[in-house]
Amino acid sequence: MCFSLLSLFMVRKFSVTITYQTQYQMKLRKPVEKLICSLIFLSILGCSPSNISKIVDLKCENLRNPLGINTLHPRFSWKNISDKEGTQQTAYQILVASNTNNLSEEKADLWNSGKVLSPSNILIDYQGSPLHSRELLYWKIRTWDENGNISKWSETGTFSIGILDESDWAASYIGYPTENGFQHCPQFRKVFSIEKVNKDDTYLLHINSLGYHEVFINGQKIGNDVLSPAVSQFNKRSLVNTYDVTPYMTAGENNLIIWLGSGWYSKGLPGVVGEGPSVKAQLEKFSGQSAENIVVTDNTWLARNSEYTRISDWMSGRYGGEEVSGNLETQNLLFTEPEKLTWNKASVVEVPKHAVTPQMVEPNRITKEINPSAINKLNDSTFLVDMGTTLAGWFEITFPQLQDKQQVVLEYSDHLDENGEIVHQGQTDRYIASGSGTEFFRNKFNYHGFRYVKISNLYEAPNPASVKAYLIHTDFELNSGFECSDTDLNRIHDMVFYTLQCLGLGGYLVDCPQIERLGYGGDGNASTVTAQTMFNLAPLYSNWLDAWSDVIREDGSMPHTAPNPYSAGGGPYWCGFIISASWHTYQNYGDISVLEKYYPVMQKWLGYVERYSVDGLLKRWPNTDYRNWYLGDWATPDGVGNPNHLDDRSVDLVNNSYLSVCFSQMADIAGYLGKDNDKKYYSEKKSQLNEVIHDTFFDEQKGHQRNQEIIHANTLCDYKDLWMLRGCREKSENEDEGCISLSSRRGNV
Repeated sequence: MCFSLLSLFMVRKFSVTITYQTQYQMKLRKPVEKLICSLIFLSILGCSPSNISKIVDLKCENLRNPLGINTLHPRFSWKNISDKEGTQQTAYQILVASNTNNLSEEKADLWNSGKVLSPSNILIDYQGSPLHSRELLYWKIRTWDENGNISKWSETGTFSIGILDESDWAASYIGYPTENGFQHCPQFRKVFSIEKVNKDDTYLLHINSLGYHEVFINGQKIGNDVLSPAVSQFNKRSLVNTYDVTPYMTAGENNLIIWLGSGWYSKGLPGVVGEGPSVKAQLEKFSGQSAENIVVTDNTWLARNSEYTRISDWMSGRYGGEEVSGNLETQNLLFTEPEKLTWNKASVVEVPKHAVTPQMVEPNRITKEINPSAINKLNDSTFLVDMGTTLAGWFEITFPQLQDKQQVVLEYSDHLDENGEIVHQGQTDRYIASGSGTEFFRNKFNYHGFRYVKISNLYEAPNPASVKAYLIHTDFELNSGFECSDTDLNRIHDMVFYTLQCLGLGGYLVDCPQIERLGYGGDGNASTVTAQTMFNLAPLYSNWLDAWSDVIREDGSMPHTAPNPYSAGGGPYWCGFIISASWHTYQNYGDISVLEKYYPVMQKWLGYVERYSVDGLLKRWPNTDYRNWYLGDWATPDGVGNPNHLDDRSVDLVNNSYLSVCFSQMADIAGYLGKDNDKKYYSEKKSQLNEVIHDTFFDEQKGHQRNQEIIHANTLCDYKDLWMLRGCREKSENEDEGCISLSSRRGNV
């Protein structure tokens, strides 16, 4: 029974007292008894178990328990679990508090929404007391089902507001400038003391690294992310990763180590200054609602160059790899006995002013460990490792006994040539042996797109158990799956599914992980609908669209990639990603703020398009130092169009057809944003352009385009997916787990 003791007491009191009532009152007994029974029944019904058995997957800004979000106006999402088909949420109640002790209806000191009648459970706006930079907060949710029954409270969710005000940074950028500094992977050390670690205190560490970083406290790595942060356009923006380091803190002396590698922060690229990677870091203690700085980066830090150095200059086709010297025991001195290493003073580095914002996409993580399928001996000192599948990620090997200064070379490729030889793709690692101890290699601040590893200058075959590879990508969630009775369709799906994981490292989607590693808008447009169906990429597209917003020029011109480290080929289908990707992201994830945020950028680019339109048709725009090679359909079938994209009619047909799609999407976007005049304007632009396209390219008598062209897949569907389907007509001779290894003109996985 679920009615209250008070209800029970009222029934008993009535039963006792009614025996002493008058005859008139006795006549009322049955109706009153019925009324009370009805009230008891309703009370029991109202206390019945909710059909919503559990509330799970709590998210703030599309992320689970995010630390350091980039807004003072967070939004909350959750999922209701029910065993009963047809269960509906009819209302919700959200509590937000500054600590877990206050997270109750009576004490919630920041927001108690009360019962809100709504079936919505996605991106619910915070409407409580004003929030501030550097706050640590807690929340929970309960919901009502269609019968008015209340669920249990959810588990407690956590989020914190990042450092949003520049004045809240007390830290400086520090570096370790040396000759060829961008090739080095320096380590920075700070020893600090804490008198006592109170159980209610929380320690958050903010890392704003220009280049990749890993963080260690008292010899333990913080978090399981790798190759952090995600990508950004360094002359406009760098990202902050925030870590909860409370479990690693001890009373007394603590050792904080920050290890850097240049990555995209490389000499000659936009926004890159100094003589190597640098970092700004701030360790804060949260007690209640107050935040206290414990450690900040400054000129009191110590630094040294590590045993890792970078090979090559991090340019297209030359991403190189890493050179590692010394055995594992020497490398581990950093964690076990750092005082035995030689340390020098770090230097404060001046960095041009730019936006420093929290990273709002999941970090890169190792998502799969892969064992080799074969290790073949090529000659007395050379072996070929076959991992059985292509992947983007790291390689690891524990070598057999080596001689002092013996240099082992590891060369990577995603396929072999017709002679069974490894294809040179500018991907190379080196290991310089110590001649003693455990000779161990593993990537840290670089990665490869590969299936095959050629190991040279090794005179004993490696033990297969000592060789591993690690698939790495942005830790996005699986959104859907597919399986049917047709084996070929299943294989096609699995190929696309795996390929997108290999292309999703760094908070964006790249064309290929081994050659260019660029976020081409054309490849993105071809993949977005498929990728967003397969995976929850709302955070990834948030990060990527920020990069596209950052790379637009003052005149509205856009590059073909974002971030935009250097010039690359493309055209309107590449630049228009800012429109199409925003629209699809809204359609798939329901976040209208994406449209609101990037609408001015879309309009600015269309203004640029207008300036290069002649008689209603967009024509070729000029190459610049940040983009080149004006393309139409990048992946035309053989015999269709000029392969060098010199056939202007073909290029104009494809590009203007896609521009028509942009106008259609802009009209829809304007409509959802309540901009009726803009909706009318873009609808008219689409109609006018369609008329010009028809008059210019269509031959009424022959019934097809005058230049024998087809409007290929860029304008009508996902042409990259169609290309992948064409490549699937013949089965690969080497398959693993249903994944097909493909190589395009660019060498895509």
